[in-house]
Amino acid sequence: MAAKDDLGRAGEDRAAAHLEATGYRILDRNWRTRGGEIDIVAERGGAIAVVEVKTRRGDLFGDPLEAVDARKRARLWRLAMAWRQAHPESAGELRLDAIAITGPDPASAALVHLEDLW
Repeated sequence: MAAKDDLGRAGEDRAAAHLEATGYRILDRNWRTRGGEIDIVAERGGAIAVVEVKTRRGDLFGDPLEAVDARKRARLWRLAMAWRQAHPESAGELRLDAIAITGPDPASAALVHLEDLW
């Protein structure tokens, strides 16, 4: 399990670096509530993105973005609303994004960022 946790953490670090490099400001990471966890909350241009990060060593089990199905998006939306309620100072459009990282080394793996999944 530790290797999977390390892979996930490395993927989230890479995703956060990507977001910062493209002009986002990281507001929160690994924000938890009873309903689950948000990997990253980031802001750019007044829009707040709740970002789900999926990291896989390969595509043997399909594209990582396939794991962000309708059920997962609905749960993420509930978490996004909870985050907003916990951070009343946040303003602007709220949206769901997903970042997929696929490859043996998250530092150099392919990265795909999909904006506005809802």
